[in-house]
Amino acid sequence: MSELIISVSGMRGIVGETLTPEVAVRYVRAFSALAPEGTILITRDGRASGEMLARAIKAGLQAAGRNTSDGGVTATPTTGVLLREMGAAGAIQITASHNPAEYNGLKLFSRDGRVIPAGPGQKVLDRYKTAAPDQAPAANVARPCDCPDTVSVHSAAVLATVDAERIRRRKFKVVLDANHGAGGVLGRPLLEELGCELTLLGGEPNGRFAHPPEPTAENLVGVLPAVKNSDAEIGFCQDPDADRLAVIDHTGRYLGEEYTLAMCVDHVLRHRKGPVVTNCSSSRMSQDLAEKYGAPFYRSAVGEANVVDAMLEHDAVFGGEGNGGPIDPRVGLVRDSFVGMALLLDAMAERETSIAELADELPRYEIVKTKIILAREKIPAALDALQKHFSNAAAGRLDGLRLDWPGRWLLVRGSNTEPIVRAVAEAETVAEARELCEAAATVLADL
Repeated sequence: MSELIISVSGMRGIVGETLTPEVAVRYVRAFSALAPEGTILITRDGRASGEMLARAIKAGLQAAGRNTSDGGVTATPTTGVLLREMGAAGAIQITASHNPAEYNGLKLFSRDGRVIPAGPGQKVLDRYKTAAPDQAPAANVARPCDCPDTVSVHSAAVLATVDAERIRRRKFKVVLDANHGAGGVLGRPLLEELGCELTLLGGEPNGRFAHPPEPTAENLVGVLPAVKNSDAEIGFCQDPDADRLAVIDHTGRYLGEEYTLAMCVDHVLRHRKGPVVTNCSSSRMSQDLAEKYGAPFYRSAVGEANVVDAMLEHDAVFGGEGNGGPIDPRVGLVRDSFVGMALLLDAMAERETSIAELADELPRYEIVKTKIILAREKIPAALDALQKHFSNAAAGRLDGLRLDWPGRWLLVRGSNTEPIVRAVAEAETVAEARELCEAAATVLADL
């Protein structure tokens, strides 16, 4: 990647090339200049470059007169919980999420414990691009401090959402693949507190990933048999900053990330009726479940901040993204793999069934994701052409173009970083979903 990947909520890049300490400091000082008074919490996933960037960021913020608190290696959802508990002015999570090891990045949090929304995030981005960094006089240079306990408050919040004693009685055998990211820091004590017999893979948070960090089926081929061979009842797989969760059943079958959110939605709605929000590229399983339980369902544009905006607007009881990111507002306004683990164990314990059976009960759909090369300036005309071609579909322009038919849908949206559009389709079979993507590519080839 020849350029930084920059959005309104953060940035990512290759360390030493596009992302340097100088770039990081300039960006966080733009954030600090617009944040309210108070301490800035700094946390990181387990990547080798994280400590170096954290030191630079702390020095840069202290030079600007801003107090900092260092949470060390901490999961992204834990950062949101800690931020609220501390009453801090904001937080910076140093993470590149599921990107390869040579990447790192910065994710910004507002003081209410969520990824910074689009409006304030755009102001930070504008200031980063145009304004000179603030500098405090020597007498006002701030001091850093450490955050000694980064797990207790988050663990307690997660445990409060489930029947912990019921889970403990089951003594589940669990495999957790933290893949040397931040997930094991809370994952181990949480699952042990729930009485699980735990096999932890990649528990040391050193960023030396045992496999590519995105928890997809192809990247977990070595973990699938480990779940079966350990006689575990469930396998949990996290991305490096632990805001995403994929699930493996006792046979070693990859259930995937889309099922994480849907199974959580099903369990929550059995107990608490209320609105549910997912983004417009997530499986319609959650929509079907909301309709089953008579709960309002809403879609947002793609992106965690957009999901949270919609959850707050509609007072949602649950939400998330189909990339394995459940959001439980009782715990926090951040995608949270630990929420997912606790809820799924609770569902298995309550219904005395396996995770495989819980997944097999859900409406069955197949998703196909493709990329189509297209110049950015052609995207508006492309969406118009697709809407005209698929005139029998219900069309929405919430984020790109989404076309809906009974039992299937197609989403086409432009990339922020590449001259492509992403076409995502879901249907009852892979063939039907692929046909929708191929039809979209044919229409765009004529532009």
